[in-house]
Amino acid sequence: MKNLVLIGGGGHCKSCIEVVHSTTAYKIIGIVDSTLPVGTHIMGYPVLGDDTLIPSLIQQDYVFLISIGKLNTFSPRQKIFDTIKGLGGAFATIIASTAYVSSHATIGEGSIIMHGAFLNVDAVIEQNCIINTRAIIEHDTRVKSHSHISTHVVLNGGVEIGSDCFIGSGSVVLHKTKIADNVIVGSHSTVVKDLLEATTYVGTPAKPIINN
Repeated sequence: MKNLVLIGGGGHCKSCIEVVHSTTAYKIIGIVDSTLPVGTHIMGYPVLGDDTLIPSLIQQDYVFLISIGKLNTFSPRQKIFDTIKGLGGAFATIIASTAYVSSHATIGEGSIIMHGAFLNVDAVIEQNCIINTRAIIEHDTRVKSHSHISTHVVLNGGVEIGSDCFIGSGSVVLHKTKIADNVIVGSHSTVVKDLLEATTYVGTPAKPIINN
């Protein structure tokens, strides 16, 4: 069993802890969060301190999981991931006990597959992704690094999601559709064609938001 440190103590952290509890591969040591007082407890686990602790935690051979959700405006997930990797740190790959992951699927370092998610054959999830509760990732679909596939999303076969994307809850992406890097798809949208511009799309069919 490996010792695990979580980075970020917000609401998504609680969901991550719940998933880790369902596995037997990791023991949570504590949480790094610069916004919370040292000694604060989240679901029984202490806040250890801020990011300045990371080099010493790496020296103790702890592994990490970024437990900050993907924000709609800006996410620090990629920056934190790159910083820890640059210091020689390693990340956990977490799969909930209730998730179904094909033996032919691939999951990258630092990604978390949450409760009830389904990953079909030859699905590829790259580094530092969130596949949230009951998301469906169908055959031959790729989700690139640092992206968040939210609750109850359906990515049909052959879909490609770019890096640092957010696909909102309940959205559906049709077969073989491509989504560029840095795209946000609003909740309950339907993506019926390629989204090639880095902006926010909503609706059925999904269209870019136009600011007047």
